[in-house]
Amino acid sequence: MSTAPAERSRSASFGLDLLTRPIRQRQWPRTLAALQVRNYRLFLSSQVVATTGLWMQRIAQDWLVLELTGSVAAVGVAVALQFTPVLLFGLFGGVLADRYNKRLLLIITQSVATLMALTLGLLALTGTVQVWHVYAVAAVLGFVTVVDNPTRQVYVSELVGDQHIRNAVSLNSSVFQFGALLGPALSGMLISAVGQGWSFLINAASCLVVVGMLIIIRPAPSNSTIVQKAKGQLREGLRYIQNTSEVAWTIVLVATIGLFGLNMPVILAAFADHEFGTGVSGYSLFNSLTAIGALAGALISARRQGQVRLRVLVSLLTLLGFTLAIAAIAPSVWTFGMVLILIGLLTLQFLTGANSLVQLTTAPAVRGRVMSVYLLVLLGGQALGSPAVGWLIDHFGARPSMLLCGGLVAFVALLSGLAMAHRSNLRLGLDRSTYRRWVHIRAR
Repeated sequence: MSTAPAERSRSASFGLDLLTRPIRQRQWPRTLAALQVRNYRLFLSSQVVATTGLWMQRIAQDWLVLELTGSVAAVGVAVALQFTPVLLFGLFGGVLADRYNKRLLLIITQSVATLMALTLGLLALTGTVQVWHVYAVAAVLGFVTVVDNPTRQVYVSELVGDQHIRNAVSLNSSVFQFGALLGPALSGMLISAVGQGWSFLINAASCLVVVGMLIIIRPAPSNSTIVQKAKGQLREGLRYIQNTSEVAWTIVLVATIGLFGLNMPVILAAFADHEFGTGVSGYSLFNSLTAIGALAGALISARRQGQVRLRVLVSLLTLLGFTLAIAAIAPSVWTFGMVLILIGLLTLQFLTGANSLVQLTTAPAVRGRVMSVYLLVLLGGQALGSPAVGWLIDHFGARPSMLLCGGLVAFVALLSGLAMAHRSNLRLGLDRSTYRRWVHIRAR
């Protein structure tokens, strides 16, 4: 009669053992190669919960602001407040990531995020929430992002080593997009049933899961790099970027997508509310469709081996610009939704490629500072672009604004590609042979 508890205990122990025990590399397919690292398996498992909660909060926050103010521009302000600290102080976050224990920094940032989500959830549930409360929490979370994002990026590379960086970046993106797929759907149902408050509380619980898993992870990964405090470290990181052309050009392209291509929360809210009249259910559907494409893009990227080239990033960004323009003229909800899937796929293909290119090209001693610049232009671009796009939508409409964003993305990507070719002394040539003719690029 006492065997059942024992069996349950053995079953739970077996499940935990599967997650934590060392597993030989040959047991993992190429798409999941980074999961052979025990600490990374633990970290990624916590991110499944955390990203779902994060997306639930994002949807609830955007819709709460729209509900309180009736203004798409106000939604853009909330997004901007969350990213403005990155724009102003993001470089210092990279310095901290290089100087201090990254595991401890992440425990602190996730604890603060827990407190902010809990506060907003309680305000929403008690009916006392005002738009300035949302703005204040968004600003605090922006300062959390200043430290959390570069630290998390470098911490993952330390957990898996250079051999698995690209695969780990792709798996992180896959998990993030899985959360982006599940989170909006769950948040949309909760908002319709009981309001926004419970989405914030669920995110608070998910942040606590991350804290708990970070405590379980064994400290001091073998690839850990901590730089001693010294003067001029910020300038050192900027000089490294300036002197490394692949990193510098990648950051230019990332700045482009940050400014003009990652304003989807504002644009999708406008299409759901103003263009198609689908309300919060349509808004969550649009986010989920974008996430389906992004998840597919991340999984495709995870299977690829080798380093991404700059010309591939230019091509992906150009295609993304044209696809955004096509979405702007989509005549119906379903055609718009189908194009969103392609937008998500191209966006994640570009972002995973850019992230892995920067990390693999950068020396470990300055990786935190370089990644802080990468995130500065990516998230800071959204801080500048989101309120601008919100203003454009309020004055000119959603479709012209999205069309303009797509055109700018394609134009800057093509212009950057031509500038790279010019600086590398490349030109088009025609190779004539008896059987075939190939157009190719060669150095002068």
